[in-house]
Amino acid sequence: MDAQTIRTTKGRGRLYDSILDTVGDTPVVRINHLAPPGVRVYVKAEFFNPAASVKDRLALNIIEAAERAGTLLPGQTVVEATSGNTGIGLAMVCAQKGYPLVVTMADSFSVERRRLMRMLGAKVILTPRAQKGTGMYMKAVELAEKHGWFLARQFETSANADIHEATTAREIIADFAGDRLDYVVTGYGTGGTVTGIARVLRRERPETKIILSEPANAPLVGSGVAQERMTGGGPAVSHPSFQPHPIQGWTPDFIPQVLQEAIDAGGYDELIPVAGTDGVAWAKKLAQREGILTGISGGASFAVAMGIAETAAPGTVILAMLPDTGERYLSTPLFSDIPEDMDAAELELSLSTPGYQLG
Repeated sequence: MDAQTIRTTKGRGRLYDSILDTVGDTPVVRINHLAPPGVRVYVKAEFFNPAASVKDRLALNIIEAAERAGTLLPGQTVVEATSGNTGIGLAMVCAQKGYPLVVTMADSFSVERRRLMRMLGAKVILTPRAQKGTGMYMKAVELAEKHGWFLARQFETSANADIHEATTAREIIADFAGDRLDYVVTGYGTGGTVTGIARVLRRERPETKIILSEPANAPLVGSGVAQERMTGGGPAVSHPSFQPHPIQGWTPDFIPQVLQEAIDAGGYDELIPVAGTDGVAWAKKLAQREGILTGISGGASFAVAMGIAETAAPGTVILAMLPDTGERYLSTPLFSDIPEDMDAAELELSLSTPGYQLG
């Protein structure tokens, strides 16, 4: 845009009946300063969803698919195990639709997530971190069976990948229509994003390589060890290759049933592990060099995308998924070196004029 041109807006051309109608249609944004010369790198900014993460999509579809099927009754309590983003999305949906929500979550996840869910009206039941993701999962199952609640089953339900097939993938196809798209990079939490995208891209953009990533110190898919499952597809035990990692929202301590479709059907071309420290580092670079505030999971996807970009041929086009916002990580390592008070340089600037001074 010319420096003399004043930006204008025109509105969206419609009035929304509820906050739920604003889910999806998130923007694809070009990386201008960090991408190497000759390579176009883009990010799909899922924090533009109303509750600020990609999980708004599946939360909405889980509830509406259950309403259509008659398996969720008016006023029935919804319960789900979550690392945070699905719970926040469900809390938004349930608040708007009038369903009580109970979330089970390991106490290792960031406190801002549980506070956001409670702000939206949900009850949050914490489980011991030593029990990992399977612990919070089993607690949700127990509560559903005990009280007759609707269990959302984000890790197994077909409603998960279906919404990414119907929306996320269609948005990518439309945004890159008539243009190259050589790589799409994503991690996995439930596996819904990669599974849904693969269904469409394999058919309509077969030249696009789908890159899946997981934490380097928790290579569940990379281990080749099958997940033990209960009837219905839920995890029977914690996967033996799991280790705690800082990429919240990615890779629980089991391989989700939703992801299994992509594994079995060849829904990705390459599996690239990434260190949690790289996710933190690249999330900071995105914020400080591009003005894009994403979480550690987004930083991890972007780290993998940048690794591909560094050796890619001129003209290559890469898209990385950014699942959520950096504001969801204020109490995590992402912000551990971001001070609350003035540092030396800021204090020096403050003292450089005779105006109001602290202290």
